Amino acid sequence: MRRKPVVRAGLSALLVLGALSGAGGAFSTAAAASGADRSEAKPAAAAAPSAALVRAVGQDLGLTADQARTRLSQEAAAMKLEPKAKRAAGTSYGGSWFDADSGKLVVGVTSADRAASVRATGATTRIVRHSADALDEAKARIDEKAEKKAAPAGVSSWSVDPRAGGVVVRVRSGHEADADVRAFLTDAERSASVPVTVEKAPAQAPTTFAAGTVGGDPYYTGNVRCSIGFSVQGGFVTAGHCGQKGASVSGWDGSYIGNFQGSSFPGNDYAYVNVGSGWWTVPVVLGWGTVSDALVRGSAEAPIGASICRSGSTTHWHCGTVLAKNETVNYSQGAVYQMTKTSVCAEGGDSGGSFISGDQAQGVTSGGWGNCTSGGETWYQPVNEILSVYGLKLHTA
Repeated sequence: MRRKPVVRAGLSALLVLGALSGAGGAFSTAAAASGADRSEAKPAAAAAPSAALVRAVGQDLGLTADQARTRLSQEAAAMKLEPKAKRAAGTSYGGSWFDADSGKLVVGVTSADRAASVRATGATTRIVRHSADALDEAKARIDEKAEKKAAPAGVSSWSVDPRAGGVVVRVRSGHEADADVRAFLTDAERSASVPVTVEKAPAQAPTTFAAGTVGGDPYYTGNVRCSIGFSVQGGFVTAGHCGQKGASVSGWDGSYIGNFQGSSFPGNDYAYVNVGSGWWTVPVVLGWGTVSDALVRGSAEAPIGASICRSGSTTHWHCGTVLAKNETVNYSQGAVYQMTKTSVCAEGGDSGGSFISGDQAQGVTSGGWGNCTSGGETWYQPVNEILSVYGLKLHTA
């Protein structure tokens, strides 16, 4: 099949065919020889953001170059601080988020006695009524009911919101008066021990972002085209809805890469593909010419409110912010739990692609609504859960 040069160059930066030559192949050979496969939850010292990344974040978030550069620096500090602040809060921890106005990490605490310890780490505190554990338990009760009886199609998603101190249920526009939606909301309020609020979601139902075969894109399974997520030792991670366990995977040139070694969807949306037959992995996320290809140095989790960028084979590189965590998404195929929601757009074929914040891997693209012309929202499956489930090591630089 005929291939576009940009696709060949792009894929060589993520998952490289041994026969390729040039800058991408040379980099990959050096990376493979270094034995750099390792998993690090803690970030290494972050390099200064490139001018291209500053431009991309500034454009998508409506910031000047100076504002984008400052924000990226503040977010990197908040990401590094969050685990320390959470430990200081102990059982009083009520969740955390990045406040763009102050440039600080905000940590909710249920006890004023713990606030001073948290502030000593450099974070700002807010007294909240419910702990993060209590919020998660309340949402879990709604999840359990949805597992027994599928949530109505008029319900888009639901998640914990540490800033509001409760659970938020999002109802698709035009479905507010549906009898099954109203029954779902009543049941959710009865089962949760924390406040349950309702937000209006777009009329469009959330969908996954797989697509039919299009020549020249990163990988195929059957007649489905998806995007590579992150390189791990021996393969890569991607979205579960892209292929079932055992399914064969081919690359942009049609040659065999490997097979889905594990896949889970719905309930989860993650998968692991092994790599062989002359292919190997590198710790890189494609910038698609919008930004320089990004080195992956770890998988420290970005807080709510932080900026985040996505790389995918259809719409390439786009940025936005983290909107919510631990969100249940009500796809037509079934609910998927513990997802992270972002304001980043995506389209068909972007499924499985990389979400990254700075140089830290965040997750693989699952689905959403909208597009990259008029805008939308996208969910991702957090990468640390995937690594844990399959016992994988993230390939880092």
